[in-house]
Amino acid sequence: MTLKQAFISILTATCFTGAAMLVPIAANAQDSKVKAAMELLQEKASKLGSPKIEGTDAVAGKEVPAIYFGSTKMNNNFALVDDVVKEAGGTATIFVKSGDDYVRVATNVKKDDGSRAIGTVLDPKGKAIESIKKGEAFYGEVDILGKPYVTGYDPIKDAEKHVIGIYYVGYLKK
Repeated sequence: MTLKQAFISILTATCFTGAAMLVPIAANAQDSKVKAAMELLQEKASKLGSPKIEGTDAVAGKEVPAIYFGSTKMNNNFALVDDVVKEAGGTATIFVKSGDDYVRVATNVKKDDGSRAIGTVLDPKGKAIESIKKGEAFYGEVDILGKPYVTGYDPIKDAEKHVIGIYYVGYLKK
C-alpha cells in the first residue's frame, strides 16, 4: 500500500466515523425538540384547567366524548395545538378516548388533501397505543398518515387518574 492509499483509507474511515457520530446527534436533537414541545403543550393545557369529559360533541361527523381543560372545550378547537406549533414547530394533537379508540378532536396534522385530520383514529395496532393503555408515555418514531414522524404521546388523565385522552406532538423525520 502506498502512502497515498493509506492516507485515503484513513481519511475515508474518519469521514464514516464522523458521519456515524452525527446521526445520533441529529436524532437526539429531534428527541429533545419533541420533549420540549410536549412540555409546552401540557403547560398550556394545564393553564386552561384540569382535564375532564363532559357530554359529547360531533367531530368530523362522529359523535365522541367532549374533552375539556377547565371550561375550554377542545373538540374542534384548534387554538391550543396551533399555539404550540407556532412556538415549537412540528405538529400537535389532542385525542379523546372514545370506547377503545382515540380520536383526533384538535389537530394540525394534515391529511393528503390539506385538511386537518380531525375525526381520524390513532392506529390501534401502532407503537404508541400499548404504552397509552398502560397509562404511560411513548416517545419514538411512528408512521402518521404514511409519513415517518419522531413523536411523543402522553396520556391525558382526569381527576380520578383515568386515561381520557392523549397529548401528541411530532416532527416529520429528517
